[in-house]
Amino acid sequence: MSNIYWDSFKTFFHIGIFTLGGGYAMIPLIEEEVVNKKQWVSKEEFLDLIAIAQSCPGVFAINISIFIGYKLRKIRGALATSLGTALPSFLIILLIAMFFHRFQDNPVVAAIFRGIRPAVVALIAVPTFNLAKSAKISWTNCWIPVVGALLIWLMGVSPIYIILVAGIGGWAYGKYIQPTE
Repeated sequence: MSNIYWDSFKTFFHIGIFTLGGGYAMIPLIEEEVVNKKQWVSKEEFLDLIAIAQSCPGVFAINISIFIGYKLRKIRGALATSLGTALPSFLIILLIAMFFHRFQDNPVVAAIFRGIRPAVVALIAVPTFNLAKSAKISWTNCWIPVVGALLIWLMGVSPIYIILVAGIGGWAYGKYIQPTE
Protein backbone atom coordinates (compact mmCIF):
# COMPACT_ATOMS: atom_id res chain seq x y z
CA MET A 1 0.00 0.00 0.00
CA SER A 2 1.40 3.39 -0.94
CA ASN A 3 1.80 6.28 1.44
CA ILE A 4 -1.17 8.61 0.88
CA TYR A 5 0.82 11.66 2.03
CA TRP A 6 3.61 11.03 -0.47
CA ASP A 7 1.13 10.10 -3.19
CA SER A 8 -0.96 13.25 -2.67
CA PHE A 9 2.19 15.42 -2.52
CA LYS A 10 3.49 13.92 -5.78
CA THR A 11 0.12 14.29 -7.47
CA PHE A 12 -0.20 17.98 -6.64
CA PHE A 13 3.50 18.64 -7.30
CA HIS A 14 3.08 17.12 -10.76
CA ILE A 15 -0.01 19.24 -11.39
CA GLY A 16 1.76 22.36 -10.13
CA ILE A 17 4.88 21.91 -12.21
CA PHE A 18 3.10 21.26 -15.50
CA THR A 19 0.37 23.90 -15.33
CA LEU A 20 0.70 27.37 -16.81
CA GLY A 21 -1.90 30.00 -16.03
CA GLY A 22 -2.58 29.56 -12.33
CA GLY A 23 -5.23 27.76 -10.33
CA TYR A 24 -8.05 27.86 -12.87
CA ALA A 25 -5.84 26.31 -15.52
CA MET A 26 -5.18 23.50 -13.01
CA ILE A 27 -8.84 22.50 -12.75
CA PRO A 28 -8.85 19.95 -15.60
CA LEU A 29 -5.61 18.37 -14.36
CA ILE A 30 -6.83 18.21 -10.76
CA GLU A 31 -10.14 16.75 -11.90
CA GLU A 32 -8.44 14.11 -14.04
CA GLU A 33 -6.09 13.02 -11.25
CA VAL A 34 -8.25 13.43 -8.15
CA VAL A 35 -11.71 12.56 -9.50
CA ASN A 36 -11.13 10.26 -12.47
CA LYS A 37 -7.86 8.42 -11.78
CA LYS A 38 -7.44 8.30 -8.02
CA GLN A 39 -11.13 8.74 -7.11
CA TRP A 40 -10.28 10.66 -3.95
CA VAL A 41 -13.43 12.78 -4.40
CA SER A 42 -16.57 12.42 -6.49
CA LYS A 43 -17.46 14.74 -9.37
CA GLU A 44 -20.14 16.41 -7.23
CA GLU A 45 -17.73 16.90 -4.30
CA PHE A 46 -15.15 18.34 -6.69
CA LEU A 47 -17.65 20.87 -8.02
CA ASP A 48 -18.54 21.87 -4.44
CA LEU A 49 -14.84 22.16 -3.52
CA ILE A 50 -14.25 24.44 -6.51
CA ALA A 51 -17.09 26.71 -5.41
CA ILE A 52 -15.76 26.83 -1.85
CA ALA A 53 -12.14 27.36 -2.96
CA GLN A 54 -13.24 30.28 -5.15
CA SER A 55 -15.18 31.85 -2.30
CA CYS A 56 -12.36 31.65 0.24
CA PRO A 57 -9.61 34.23 0.50
CA GLY A 58 -6.25 33.18 -0.86
CA VAL A 59 -4.88 31.42 -3.88
CA PHE A 60 -7.40 29.14 -5.59
CA ALA A 61 -4.93 26.32 -6.29
CA ILE A 62 -3.78 26.23 -2.67
CA ASN A 63 -7.36 26.40 -1.38
CA ILE A 64 -8.57 23.46 -3.44
CA SER A 65 -5.48 21.40 -2.64
CA ILE A 66 -6.00 22.06 1.07
CA PHE A 67 -9.64 20.98 0.88
CA ILE A 68 -8.79 17.77 -0.99
CA GLY A 69 -5.86 16.99 1.33
CA TYR A 70 -8.00 17.63 4.39
CA LYS A 71 -10.69 15.30 3.06
CA LEU A 72 -8.04 12.60 2.56
CA ARG A 73 -6.13 12.82 5.84
CA LYS A 74 -7.11 15.93 7.80
CA ILE A 75 -4.31 18.41 8.69
CA ARG A 76 -1.38 16.27 7.50
CA GLY A 77 -3.11 15.59 4.21
CA ALA A 78 -3.80 19.30 3.73
CA LEU A 79 -0.14 20.07 4.44
CA ALA A 80 1.05 17.46 1.93
CA THR A 81 -1.24 18.64 -0.88
CA SER A 82 -0.71 22.36 -0.31
CA LEU A 83 3.07 21.94 -0.17
CA GLY A 84 2.92 19.87 -3.36
CA THR A 85 0.92 22.63 -5.04
CA ALA A 86 3.02 25.58 -3.88
CA LEU A 87 6.54 24.16 -4.16
CA PRO A 88 6.77 24.01 -7.99
CA SER A 89 5.67 27.63 -8.39
CA PHE A 90 8.05 28.74 -5.67
CA LEU A 91 10.99 26.95 -7.28
CA ILE A 92 10.15 28.18 -10.79
CA ILE A 93 9.73 31.79 -9.64
CA LEU A 94 13.00 31.56 -7.71
CA LEU A 95 14.82 30.36 -10.84
CA ILE A 96 13.19 33.01 -13.02
CA ALA A 97 14.10 35.73 -10.51
CA MET A 98 17.70 34.54 -10.52
CA PHE A 99 18.09 34.50 -14.31
CA PHE A 100 15.32 36.59 -15.94
CA HIS A 101 17.28 39.84 -15.99
CA ARG A 102 19.67 38.20 -18.47
CA PHE A 103 16.86 37.30 -20.90
CA GLN A 104 14.15 39.94 -20.44
CA ASP A 105 15.16 41.93 -23.52
CA ASN A 106 15.63 38.87 -25.73
CA PRO A 107 13.12 38.97 -28.64
CA VAL A 108 12.76 35.18 -28.63
CA VAL A 109 11.77 35.15 -24.95
CA ALA A 110 9.33 38.03 -25.55
CA ALA A 111 7.80 36.12 -28.49
CA ILE A 112 7.45 32.97 -26.39
CA PHE A 113 5.54 34.89 -23.71
CA ARG A 114 3.27 36.48 -26.36
CA GLY A 115 2.50 32.96 -27.62
CA ILE A 116 1.81 31.57 -24.17
CA ARG A 117 -0.81 34.22 -23.26
CA PRO A 118 -3.58 33.02 -25.63
CA ALA A 119 -2.91 29.41 -24.66
CA VAL A 120 -3.40 30.32 -21.00
CA VAL A 121 -6.75 31.95 -21.86
CA ALA A 122 -7.82 28.69 -23.52
CA LEU A 123 -6.65 26.69 -20.50
CA ILE A 124 -8.91 28.84 -18.32
CA ALA A 125 -11.86 28.85 -20.75
CA VAL A 126 -12.19 25.07 -21.08
CA PRO A 127 -12.68 24.36 -17.35
CA THR A 128 -15.09 27.31 -17.18
CA PHE A 129 -17.35 25.70 -19.77
CA ASN A 130 -16.99 22.27 -18.12
CA LEU A 131 -17.90 23.78 -14.74
CA ALA A 132 -20.92 25.47 -16.28
CA LYS A 133 -22.07 22.13 -17.64
CA SER A 134 -21.47 20.36 -14.31
CA ALA A 135 -23.26 23.14 -12.41
CA LYS A 136 -26.26 22.62 -14.72
CA ILE A 137 -26.08 26.13 -16.15
CA SER A 138 -28.52 26.22 -19.06
CA TRP A 139 -29.97 28.82 -21.39
CA THR A 140 -32.58 29.69 -18.75
CA ASN A 141 -30.07 30.57 -16.02
CA CYS A 142 -26.92 31.50 -17.97
CA TRP A 143 -27.76 35.16 -17.41
CA ILE A 144 -26.62 34.86 -13.78
CA PRO A 145 -22.88 34.28 -14.41
CA VAL A 146 -22.95 36.63 -17.41
CA VAL A 147 -24.46 39.48 -15.39
CA GLY A 148 -22.08 38.75 -12.51
CA ALA A 149 -19.05 38.86 -14.81
CA LEU A 150 -20.24 42.06 -16.48
CA LEU A 151 -20.87 43.76 -13.13
CA ILE A 152 -17.34 42.89 -12.01
CA TRP A 153 -15.68 43.76 -15.32
CA LEU A 154 -17.56 46.86 -16.48
CA MET A 155 -18.80 48.39 -13.24
CA GLY A 156 -16.05 47.33 -10.84
CA VAL A 157 -18.44 45.59 -8.43
CA SER A 158 -16.54 43.58 -5.85
CA PRO A 159 -16.75 39.80 -6.40
CA ILE A 160 -17.58 39.50 -2.71
CA TYR A 161 -20.91 41.28 -3.32
CA ILE A 162 -21.63 39.04 -6.31
CA ILE A 163 -21.01 35.94 -4.18
CA LEU A 164 -23.18 37.27 -1.33
CA VAL A 165 -26.06 38.23 -3.60
CA ALA A 166 -25.85 34.91 -5.50
CA GLY A 167 -25.81 32.96 -2.22
CA ILE A 168 -28.80 34.85 -0.83
CA GLY A 169 -30.61 34.53 -4.15
CA GLY A 170 -29.97 30.77 -4.26
CA TRP A 171 -31.18 30.38 -0.70
CA ALA A 172 -34.34 32.43 -1.39
CA TYR A 173 -35.02 30.51 -4.60
CA GLY A 174 -34.69 27.17 -2.82
CA LYS A 175 -36.77 28.25 0.16
CA TYR A 176 -39.58 30.28 -1.43
CA ILE A 177 -39.74 29.84 -5.20
CA GLN A 178 -38.60 26.35 -6.22
CA PRO A 179 -41.49 23.89 -6.01
CA THR A 180 -41.00 21.21 -3.40
CA GLU A 181 -41.01 17.61 -4.49
